[in-house]
Amino acid sequence: MDAQVRSEEKFSKISIAYEGREEGELVCSTIDKITSKYDIKPESYTCHISDTKNVVVLEYHDDVEREAGAIFEEIIKTLNIEICD
Repeated sequence: MDAQVRSEEKFSKISIAYEGREEGELVCSTIDKITSKYDIKPESYTCHISDTKNVVVLEYHDDVEREAGAIFEEIIKTLNIEICD
């Protein structure tokens, strides 16, 4: 599992690559659990990379208070992601 974070003024995005159904369920349940604690809600979608690998993407638009950074950090820590660009 690895992640990539991109951020601009009022916009933040995290992409988390995972492999297999078990990892996918862990990633999605973790994201749901963490994002439900916050008032701002992301746009999200999943991309199919290969037969076994997928990427889930969370995007926050109009994030004036920069809350997404704390959310992303919590997701990364909870999932024990060591590789994050």
